[in-house]
Amino acid sequence: MKIKRQKQAKKTISFYKYNFSFRQPFQILIDGTFCQAALKNKIQIKEQMPKYLMGEVQLCTTNCALKELETLGKELYGAKIILQKYQARRCAHFKSPVPASECLLSMLEETNPHHYFVATQDHTLTSGLKKIPGVPLLYIILNTIVLDKPSQTSLDHVQAVQLGELVSPAQQKSISSLKEEQGITAQKDGERKGKKRKRKQSNPNPLSCLKKKKKGGPTPPRKKTAEGEKRKRSRNKKQRTEGGENIAAPVVPNT
Repeated sequence: MKIKRQKQAKKTISFYKYNFSFRQPFQILIDGTFCQAALKNKIQIKEQMPKYLMGEVQLCTTNCALKELETLGKELYGAKIILQKYQARRCAHFKSPVPASECLLSMLEETNPHHYFVATQDHTLTSGLKKIPGVPLLYIILNTIVLDKPSQTSLDHVQAVQLGELVSPAQQKSISSLKEEQGITAQKDGERKGKKRKRKQSNPNPLSCLKKKKKGGPTPPRKKTAEGEKRKRSRNKKQRTEGGENIAAPVVPNT
């Protein structure tokens, strides 16, 4: 019986891992009713929970659950001592506490974004949890901890994602991260607007720093020689002076 229960738990954990991105350490929200049942059935939650879930766990509760046990009196004093050992997560009812069932439901929001397991014996809370997709439910029965099968809401959600009707939370995160990288934000009327990226400061182009060269005047066109007329070369004739030195004669242009 124990091996069969372990196999069923492994199958259920795999369902939440692959479809709702649950990862170790598993975060388990516990209320006073679960601690009272564990005390009555002599179950060591801290020791047995990691063995049953086959992984590391973080046991936690809320301030509202602790306040509720304080108001109920001495009958639940033992459950209060057990619950005080766990980490108290911050909730939105710090100044004005609410019943534990209402507080735990508010911690899960609409899609359980923080991937909480919930351990409770409260039937009202259990019925509310089954309406939220992706919430693993733990309870105690016959002196053992039991992980409930996925609710119909979770199964319908997974089927809708597979058919392409919905987007899974993991896909939503990846899409939002890609939008942030690309600088795309959602706007009204379905418009998309890209964020202006800051240009990096770069060194100036060295070619643009060079001084511009002054352009000379236009060169006059050469005179064209008449057809059949050969171009004559001009020669410098040297003249001799009285002292015998050669002096270049002035050039006489040919006409």
